[in-house]
Amino acid sequence: MQAPFGSWSSPITADLIVAGSIGLGGGRHAGDLFFWQEARPREGGRVAIVCRKADGETVDITPAPFNARTRVHEYGGAAWTVVGETVYFVNFADQQLYAANVGGAPRQVTHEPTRRFANAVHDVRHNRLVCVVESHGEGESEPENYLGAIDLDSGEVETLASGHDFFSSPSLSPDGASIAWMTWDHPDMPWDSTQIWLARIGDSGALEGIESVAGGSDIAAQQPRFSPAGELWYISDDTGWWNLYRYRHNRGEIACEREAEFGVPHWQFGMSTYDFDADGNIICIYSEHNESQLARLDVASGTLTDIKTPFESISGLSVAGNRARFIGASATMFPSLIELDLTTGDYGIARQSSDLSIDVGYFSVPESITFSTADGDVAHGFFYPPANKDFEPVPGEKPPLIVMLHGGPTSASSRMLSLSDQFWTSRGFAVLDLNYRGSTGYGRDYRNKLRHAWGVADVDDAVYGASDLANRGLVDAERLAIRGGSAGGYTTLAALTFRDTFRAGASHFGIGDLEALARDTHKFESRYLDSMIGRYPEEIARYKARSPINHVEHLRCPTIFFQGLEDKVVPPNQAEAMVEALDAKGIPCAYVPFEGEQHGFRRAENIKRALELELFFYGRVFGFEPADEIEPIPIRNLSP
Repeated sequence: MQAPFGSWSSPITADLIVAGSIGLGGGRHAGDLFFWQEARPREGGRVAIVCRKADGETVDITPAPFNARTRVHEYGGAAWTVVGETVYFVNFADQQLYAANVGGAPRQVTHEPTRRFANAVHDVRHNRLVCVVESHGEGESEPENYLGAIDLDSGEVETLASGHDFFSSPSLSPDGASIAWMTWDHPDMPWDSTQIWLARIGDSGALEGIESVAGGSDIAAQQPRFSPAGELWYISDDTGWWNLYRYRHNRGEIACEREAEFGVPHWQFGMSTYDFDADGNIICIYSEHNESQLARLDVASGTLTDIKTPFESISGLSVAGNRARFIGASATMFPSLIELDLTTGDYGIARQSSDLSIDVGYFSVPESITFSTADGDVAHGFFYPPANKDFEPVPGEKPPLIVMLHGGPTSASSRMLSLSDQFWTSRGFAVLDLNYRGSTGYGRDYRNKLRHAWGVADVDDAVYGASDLANRGLVDAERLAIRGGSAGGYTTLAALTFRDTFRAGASHFGIGDLEALARDTHKFESRYLDSMIGRYPEEIARYKARSPINHVEHLRCPTIFFQGLEDKVVPPNQAEAMVEALDAKGIPCAYVPFEGEQHGFRRAENIKRALELELFFYGRVFGFEPADEIEPIPIRNLSP
């Protein structure tokens, strides 16, 4: 059937996306029990810890309303751990530690209303959890972060190591006599400069002989972990790439040098890209051009051997004996919790993020592209052409393009199947999922290209990428759209304000005022802009120059804004000011506020509504009628 691009009907509806999709994480065995976590949009984004018992039955260890989510560093992660058959987890509502067993009600362990906990490991010798602690005092001072210990009998909290702005990744040696961890300090982010520390644990439980063993100025080391033999391993980008190292003979030695990323940006606790198998060798994930590969590193010879799987995006790796567990996905496979037999290569799916069955004829398979950009440089991305087995384009028509911008900005897009992307391509849009300069997955040099260049290099890459596809005849140059959330929303607003390439835009909780972000954001990101823009307030002129809110006179592009009304990172007044400026100039615009949402939407009904209204907006601006039945909203300055 022939139909205009954008008007194609698709089985990948907004209802389908929110109804059938969950976020998966974890994957840990304890005897015959297997645990993982599920983030459930249908339950308001609640994170549940799930257990599969020996008979195959699955049960929630954390019943509603318990929500296993920590707010340490605000982005959280690693909110639970397993000790024997007991799960210890942080409950989002009060940020306290609880314990739960199969069939039992959770019981509260800590009673520390000013403290938050994350990233716990079990110290068997002292019957305690060693974890990252964040103390929030009164007033406006920054919270204090340190390495602490929670006594599992009394619930009392003791400080083990302090003196740095941020702590992460405590790891205990197999005999419990040594501990390693990671720190960093303002103004660095954990992908700029970090340190790995090593100490002995005395009989009293205190740390002794603390020494820095890796990292330092402009070196980002991460994921310290002890081998079964008690040798300390970690990942460092000392060579310009996140490669595997081990610490022996009182120094770090690179174990596998390769122009590939074995690490990931440390946005959250608990990120894991390597572990040890039954023979003491390393099972690891590495990435080249943001395409993942599972591999085995022979620690004696340094030989890296790929492990063949159908997965192009792999994360959250853990290994027990000869079985590896990870979240695996591809361009046509939903993210799933995978159990892989390392001996036979056979794998099974323990849990899928979606149980939906969709014909692959509705899926667009991306092409990895590299294109020329400003300053004689290159940028990268994934190009998705329109795809829908039921439709053909009208002869001579080219598809509208949506440039997708990831958040961070120190993050990256991958080839993982996303129904949110396929929502667009199956309706007749082309999509450029952009890994602009500054994205991870391409080495430190590429990551550093955004230093002091946020709002310039990323915007250039969006413009050059869209123009490249238009010049190649793959998309309609008159129907170029750009969208993003948070940091991606900032790039969206900057591109719409400072360039004239795009004809429509969608900002999802996008940053409009860099000064407000520098003044008001949380501790983890409070000095992030030092490297992205410059020191504040010393470089205040640059902040003002790059803030779209200060240049609304240049904003002339139809834009829709989606905003959580409880967002503390990007307050609603930023979006509201931009809307009023567009409205005053007679430019089509719309504002969609969501009660109860913070920085990022978690409620299924809001995720659905945002998708549908963005499609509705593009349809009105680009002149097509969506096939979906969408309850409309008023678009200011656009005739019905």
